[in-house]
Amino acid sequence: MTRFWLATAAAWLAAAAFGLRAQQSGHATDFVSTDYYEPPRQQQVKSILSGAEALPQSGGVLIIKQLKLQTFDPDGKIQIIVTAPECVYDTQGGTARSPGPLQLQNGDGSFHVEGEGFLWRQTNNFLTISNKVRTRIIGGAKMISKP
Repeated sequence: MTRFWLATAAAWLAAAAFGLRAQQSGHATDFVSTDYYEPPRQQQVKSILSGAEALPQSGGVLIIKQLKLQTFDPDGKIQIIVTAPECVYDTQGGTARSPGPLQLQNGDGSFHVEGEGFLWRQTNNFLTISNKVRTRIIGGAKMISKP
């Protein structure tokens, strides 16, 4: 009987220790990071990076699942919307990157880009798409005639 209680106590302590480690490493659901323009437009959102889940790594790095990145012009109009299954977000360096697929569209949905591999720099909202880039323009080009 003593062995049973010792085994039970050992199992309980191991489970408690595992739970403590899992809680310390943690993760966030419905993750959102918002960046604002500099004064005098400090109330205006510049970008919103969000995800269904954020898994913290060492050095201020997060693995973001179901990434959605929205950038806005200074008047609040959506410039682009980027989605990707996963990315690595460096909170200290202000970059998001992934070797995987991404999709991008402009604010009105008339311009779509797909590719594999990207790097986004939060400081200047600069997005580089690395490979297999495909672009689709909906509605065609508009002709402007001079009078």
